[in-house]
Amino acid sequence: MRHILIWFVRGYQRFISPLFPPTCRYYPTCSTYMVQALSKHGALKGSLMGLARILRCQPFVRGGIDPVPDHFTLKRNTAAEAAYRQAMQLDEIERHPINKGELA
Repeated sequence: MRHILIWFVRGYQRFISPLFPPTCRYYPTCSTYMVQALSKHGALKGSLMGLARILRCQPFVRGGIDPVPDHFTLKRNTAAEAAYRQAMQLDEIERHPINKGELA
């Protein structure tokens, strides 16, 4: 069952997705997240995780890094995003006055 669902998502990625502009607010994209969740957690849990991710991908969300967690959850993977932001020192860059336009 898992392979059939992955096959459907790959078909979407190849034939339907190129017809529309890229709009996913997360990395990896929602379709890639679905494939990874299906591969890692199986058909039922992976489908639930992928659908929850698609429902989170809407204009009122900040977006960002959200990899598939090692354990089943329908929530965003905030621990992985925090680790990535700390490793890339993104929080310090966003607080710097040059980036906020606060120079005289």
